[in-house]
This record gives sequence, structure tokens and C-alpha cells, in this order.
Amino acid sequence: MKSGSVTLRTAKNSKMQYDQLTDSQRKAVFHVEGPLLVLAGPGSGKTRVITCRIAALIDSGVRPWNICAVTFTNKAAEEMRQRVFALGAAGGAHISTFHSLCVRILRRCADQAEIRSNFSIYDAADQSRCMKQAVKDCDLSTSNFAPARMLAAVSTLKNKLIDAASFQDQADDFFTKTLAKVYARYQRILSEDNALDFDDLLLQTALMLSKYPDLCAELGDRFKFLLIDEYQDTNHAQYVIAKYLVSAHNNICATGDPDQSIYRWRGADIRNILAFESDWPDAKIVRLEENFRSTPDILRTADNLIAHNLNRKKKILIPTKPAGGEVKIAVCEDEKKEAQELVDKIGQLIDRGAAPNQIAIFYRVNAMSRVLEERFIRSRIPYQIVRGVEFYNRKEIRDVLAYMKILVNPDDEIALLRIINTPARGIGKTTIDRVRDYASRSTVSVFDALKRASRIQSLSNAPKAKIAVFLDLIKGMKKKANGKVAPLIERIFTKSGLHEYFKALGPEGQTALENIDELINAAAQYDKVAEEPSLLDYLQQIALFSDVDAYDKASGAVALMTLHAAKGLEFENVFIIGAEEGLLPHERSITEAIEDLEEERRLLFVGITRAKLNLRISYAQYRTFRGQLLRTIPSQFLFELGIDFREQPPHTASAAYCPPEEDQDYGEDEYTTDDTVPKLKKGRLVRHPSFGLGKVIDFADMGDESTVTVKFNTGKTRTLMIKYARLQLL
Repeated sequence: MKSGSVTLRTAKNSKMQYDQLTDSQRKAVFHVEGPLLVLAGPGSGKTRVITCRIAALIDSGVRPWNICAVTFTNKAAEEMRQRVFALGAAGGAHISTFHSLCVRILRRCADQAEIRSNFSIYDAADQSRCMKQAVKDCDLSTSNFAPARMLAAVSTLKNKLIDAASFQDQADDFFTKTLAKVYARYQRILSEDNALDFDDLLLQTALMLSKYPDLCAELGDRFKFLLIDEYQDTNHAQYVIAKYLVSAHNNICATGDPDQSIYRWRGADIRNILAFESDWPDAKIVRLEENFRSTPDILRTADNLIAHNLNRKKKILIPTKPAGGEVKIAVCEDEKKEAQELVDKIGQLIDRGAAPNQIAIFYRVNAMSRVLEERFIRSRIPYQIVRGVEFYNRKEIRDVLAYMKILVNPDDEIALLRIINTPARGIGKTTIDRVRDYASRSTVSVFDALKRASRIQSLSNAPKAKIAVFLDLIKGMKKKANGKVAPLIERIFTKSGLHEYFKALGPEGQTALENIDELINAAAQYDKVAEEPSLLDYLQQIALFSDVDAYDKASGAVALMTLHAAKGLEFENVFIIGAEEGLLPHERSITEAIEDLEEERRLLFVGITRAKLNLRISYAQYRTFRGQLLRTIPSQFLFELGIDFREQPPHTASAAYCPPEEDQDYGEDEYTTDDTVPKLKKGRLVRHPSFGLGKVIDFADMGDESTVTVKFNTGKTRTLMIKYARLQLL
């Protein structure tokens, strides 16, 4: 009886959902075998299509465990799981992030990947420490070979599936040979720690699949249908993994939108989605163009903007909502006035009944949130900054997580060195150095060296005794490390001495205690939803946590976040600030490479299409940069929106705003003449009083607000308003 009622509910729920699909959505949902590309514009019901497609495949007789759906954030994966469950579809389909899928494959096939299944996943901070050590081990200066730069170079190589050995064979000049040496040492450190970084999860999976055709066939038989969400954000490694997984059957469904590809800086390759038909010539193409989110004015603004991009698949956004709301460009005097106007406007919206959690502010860089926070605090409007990774970077959180990592992977040297004397237990630097020296000479891990402390002749009896106490502490924790995670964290926090340590600090330690409580609460939530809670799985989720995963819609607060973090979200009221040259588009994108500028345009497109009813984009005429109040240039994107704003005065004051006295010598008459403009053509050499020598690479004729883009000899590229630029023609 019980089983029959479940089957009936499943069919009923699925049918109700199917009845609500549009014609184009139905084509995507009920396509069964063969490659399928769903070009899904923003607000077109993409998640509904994916979840209904999973349910429809199951209804058609496909076994749930033969379906694999991957997306790019834990939050999106969880939403997908919940919606599939709500449809009544039988459980068993694999729904996760791309990285989580790779972790699952690598742990299961560790022997083929030539790694140990209990490997740690190193986050950005851990990777930085490893790279810094690698640079030093190669007798190089961390000033000349900055760890961040070397990590970025290694990440690019890994995303291209070039491992350390292969790159060493390719290196042919001083820098590449040096990079090859550092890359090899970095990988050796990771191997000794039994750790993988984020890029390794993809690299190792792809290389393993390339070596073992039988494993590809086995996984293809396990996952007979592969659904990839946000396909435009895949990098080369993910593209190759997907090809291997479907090589036996070609049942791939890629869903995405080239106009929302905004992660080129971390390896995403828009060509993957643009070339889908070339990869699979028999692919079925379905376009989802009806937008169920935004008003016609918002969609028209977005269409006007994105039409300026060349690398895209042309489509239009068809509104289904009636006209309403407003789309405005606001001109503000400086960033303080911009923030105050914005907070005043939000206060008015809330007074008129708008829910705070339906209001969001987007900006290009995190640093722009500071001025906003000051205004929100004064106005007492609740807000949340969506920057969740920072929570897990707090010292007390990293301390507790380090204890947890050691219980899973004792070879994790970074975690071990973090906790061995935290809180202080008399195991100082001299003792640790002698243990590490013994480990190096004996070619064993530091943890194994600790277990052999009695054999280390350079250690006296006192530190040996303290090491024994520490090892007993870890051994006691490990005995109860199975099962639910929240109780384990509480035991670690108490047994380690951290609780007493922070409690003894009084008011200073209160914040740390509250943060640990929040960590325990989060772990308790994990324990509730996980099928089989485990420490290894929990640490994996933490390692793959992203800023977007931290957004809490139920918080009842206004959301402040970067445009990148806004992907996949929607709000009734959206405010985008800092629409200025050098910010949006970012100065790094103002180069001769059209791909960089187009990505910035897509980023603004994503921000605009998050808005459901009201959209307000603002720029400040002056903005503080490194302590100086500088004149800004309106973003070139503002002129592409189809909204006339150039004659508008600043909203909160008269147009005759005067900057501080030190900026008043930037007058128009002093620095520009009528015959200057035609001379500023591409290739012209110029000199700037601050930036030095440079070459003109672009010129935008906007009358009185014409701009020139100059690439300076320092390597920096700047876009300057001609009437304020003070350029000397050479």
C-alpha cells in the first residue's frame, strides 16, 4: 500500500509540473537519448527544466542512479536536489558540483589515480602556504616570484591538463624553467601532505580517465545520462571529463547561456558552449528565451547592452511579466553620497512594504562594501555581506577544522603544524624544527616522526613527554570520529583546550566562542540532511564552499555582494554601484583583448538580469582611490544601455559640485583644446604626469565626455576622460 501511494504521488506531482512547461521547455524536458544543448536565457526557468528532465527520465524508466547532474555551487546543487524531491521522483540520482563528483570518483578509484583515498583538499590559504614553501625550497625570492602569481600560473596549466612532468619537458626559457621547478616542488609538497588542491581534483580525474578506458566505460554505464548546468562556465579540464563520461553513449545535456559566462579569469572557456554543435553534430538545440523574472524595461536594457558582444549566440529575452517598476541610472557626487542615496532609497522601499531580503546591492570588488556598511549601520537597516568563505578563514574556525583534518589525514602537515601547539602546550618552535628535520632525514611524515619522538636524540625528555600527551589527545579524539559531525566538533573544542583558552580571554574571546557555536550549528544542519554523516564528507563540503553558498535568503536582510556572487540569484530590487571606467569594466579588462571587455559586459548583464522589478545603476563623479579623491569616467557600458543620462545632474546636490581644493586644478580649459581630440588616435605616444609614458590603444568619441584608453610602460592600462587627462602628445 505504502509503495503504491508513493508511485501515485510521483506521477501526479510530475504531471502537474509538466503541465506548467512552455513548448520550448517541454522539448528539452522530454528529449531522451542523444546530445542536447539548452540555451537558457536568464529567468527562463532553467532549473525547472533540469529538475523536470530528471523526473521525466525516471518516469520513462531510467533508473535514478543512472542519472548524474552537475552544477557549480553547493547551493545550486542542493536546490536541484530539493526540487527533484518535491517532484516526487525516486531518490538515487547523483546531483552535485563538478568538483564533488571528481572527489567521489577519486576516492573510489584512488589506486588508479595513484593517490590515497583519505586525501585532504587544500583551500586557497593552504595552497598559498604550500607555494610559498615551494618557492623557498627552490632557493627563489618570494618577492621576485610571488606565490600568488606562481599559483595562478600553475592553476592555468592544470586547467589545461598540463601536469608538472609534462610542463618540465616544455619549458624553454628562464621563467618557464623556473616555474617548472616550482610547480614540481609544489606538487611534491602536496603529495607528502596527502593533499590535492582544487585544480588537482579536475586534473587527476581527467588524467586518470585518459589512462583507463575500462574505467570510462564503467562510469559511462553507471551514469547513462549526464546533465551539466552552467555549461558556459566549464573549463578545459571539465570539458574533457564530460567527454570521457559520455564517450560510450553521448547522452549529454548541456544547459547554459554564453551571455552569462563570467569566470574566464579562473579558466572558464566560453568556446565550450559556442562549439557544442561542432562537438556533437547531431545535437538537438533548444532555446529558452521567455523570461519569467523581469519586467520588459529591465530586459530591454539587458538586451541593448549584451548586443554589443560579438562572441555569443544571438537570442532575445521575451518578457512574460507586465510593464512596471523602473530602470534608472543615478549620477552621484562621490562614493559617500552614492552610499547615502542608496541607503535612503532602500529605507523608503522598506517603509513602503518591500521585504529587505528582496533587495540587493551589487559591486565589482569587495572593497566597495566598506562605505555601504557604514551607512547601513547608521540607518539600522539589517544587511548581510555575502562573503561566506571568510567565515571559514577565521583563526578559531581554521584551528578547529585543522584538528578535524588530522583525524582523517594525519599526513596533512599544514593542519598538524597549526594545532600541535594550539592552544599552547609547551611544544615550541625548536621542538617542531627538530621533529621536522628527523622526518625529512627519515623520509616519513611529520606525524609519523612525532610517533617516533623517543628515537629523536636531539629532543630532551620534557618535549618527548609533551608530544606523547598530544598524540594521546589525537588518539582519543579519533576513537569517536565516526558518525555525526556536530558532537565531534564540540568534543574537539573542549578536549583540545580551545574552549577554556577563549573563555579565559573574557570579552576578547567572546566573538571566537560565538563563531564556534555557529560552526557547530552548521554541522548540526549537515548532520540532519546528510544520508550518512561523516567527517570526511563534511570536510569535503567545507573545502568546496563558495561565497554564494553563504547567502541566506531567510535572514530578512538586504544582501551586499559582488556581481560574480550574484549569479543564480534574483531580487525584486537591484542596485548596481560603481559603473565607472576602471571599476566596471575593471581596469584589468581594458586591454587590446576583446575577450576581457566582453566578459565585463557579460558581468553587468548578469547583474541587470537579477532584477525582477526595479533596477538602479549608479556611478560617482569622484571616488577615493588609495586615499585620494579622483575624478571618474562614466562606464562605457552606460552608453550602451539605451538610457539617456548624460544631462542629469547628481541626484542629491546641485550639478555645480566642487571637489576638494587639491583636485581643482583639473579644469577642462587648462588641459584640453579643440584640436586635441583628432590627434589621440590609436598608436599615438603620450605622457601622463603620474603614469608616465604610454601608447593610445582606444578612443571613444562621446563629445564633451570623450575618453582615451592608454597602455602605459608600467604595464597598467587606464581609461581617462580627455578633458581631465593632462596628457602630453609625443
